[in-house]
Amino acid sequence: MQALQKLLFSLPLWALAAQAQTLAITHANVIDTVSGAIQSDTTVVIDGNRITRVAHSTRRTPKAAQVIDAHGAYLIPGLWDMHTHVYFDSTAADGTDIVLPLFLANGITGIRDMGSALDPVLHARDEIAAHRLLGPRMVVSGPMLDGPTSHYRAAIAITTPADGRQAVDMLHSRGVDFIKVQSGVPREAYFAIADEAKKVGIIYEGHVPDAIRASEAVAAGQHTFEHLIGIFEASSPDETKYLTGKKTVGMFLASYDPKLEDNIIQLLAQKQVWQCPTLFWERGQWLVDAIDYSQDPDLAYAPRSWVEKHWPAAQKGIMNTLDVDPLPVRKEFVLHELEIVRKLHAAHVPFLAGTDTPAGVDVIPGISLHLELQRFVAAGFTPLQALQTATLNPARFLNRLDEFGTVQPGRIADLVLLDANPLVDIANTRKIEAVVSDGRYLSQEDLTQLQTKLKQLAATR
Repeated sequence: MQALQKLLFSLPLWALAAQAQTLAITHANVIDTVSGAIQSDTTVVIDGNRITRVAHSTRRTPKAAQVIDAHGAYLIPGLWDMHTHVYFDSTAADGTDIVLPLFLANGITGIRDMGSALDPVLHARDEIAAHRLLGPRMVVSGPMLDGPTSHYRAAIAITTPADGRQAVDMLHSRGVDFIKVQSGVPREAYFAIADEAKKVGIIYEGHVPDAIRASEAVAAGQHTFEHLIGIFEASSPDETKYLTGKKTVGMFLASYDPKLEDNIIQLLAQKQVWQCPTLFWERGQWLVDAIDYSQDPDLAYAPRSWVEKHWPAAQKGIMNTLDVDPLPVRKEFVLHELEIVRKLHAAHVPFLAGTDTPAGVDVIPGISLHLELQRFVAAGFTPLQALQTATLNPARFLNRLDEFGTVQPGRIADLVLLDANPLVDIANTRKIEAVVSDGRYLSQEDLTQLQTKLKQLAATR
């Protein structure tokens, strides 16, 4: 166990292996993430890691080991970041000490990990579930399945259909929760992966590979599209050319056909293919040469090696490999992505909030999820709809509505207490007063202490 985790275990706050006690949060404004209704002056009682009672507060103090007076505060379900990479390539060494605790420090109580080294991510998932490691609950893919020339360390290179089937079988036998496909998977190998996943009973998610049409990915049963990949190509009469040739955002804009775009949107709506657009990272990627991350007020949470080494290298790599169009064209494309999301949402295509953290430049774990919600609002979502992408929708997506996504009796006690109403301003999700993680209460003082330790550690890494 590494430095910060050892330090945290020395504090009474992080006796994570101990049995959670009965907790009562009184006089809270509970937000219904289904309707947006606010149940004022409400008491939520938690026994162990489950909510047992949600009712109007009374003058009688509830019988509980710990009673929290939440007058004026707003209670929401714990947030999920549905696109993360905890043990990924150059930042993998910081996964346990910094990345995982940062999520909890920012109210993210659950994550979907979309590509990490297999042994560390499986170990972390199990240790967190057993309360021996500090972090959010995890749903994981292990390494990504990518093409034969993949430059990612957290990936399995796939050349043939047999490679694809073997990788699916191995990952399934190791107990991953789903399969992640990357952009470089060869065409025939992709269909073998889809077939093998169906045979062994595991879903597959991720990029629409370069060699596959979006409509083919839908027909094959791909469960999610990440980063809106495939939709741009399908909105162009040049889609077939894009299967094997060069493609840039300028080319997408120049060949854009609104009728073709409408066709793919309607298909995604009909089949209810989940979208995780990672809008904050998309903006950061396409405008990577125009954003000065040295001015980020949250920079102290990023390890020095990220800021001084990894991010500059990533910036250079992006500029060298993405066939970069002029900055005005890329700015237009960022706006085009927001418009695509608005149209998909209007067609009732389901959405998940995800960030790609920490794989991107200045995409800081935990903090970036709140910025992603703000990008959804910029795309036309109401604050409630944006909040749903990180609460109710992940529960629906994971088929765990009976456990997560709402503040109701029987649900697991993953909660965030806010100082201000996020339905008035989605930026209020950052005004965190307390976090409940699997029934364990982290007060504002606890969170401040944790944030201080994380800043201290980041300065040394």
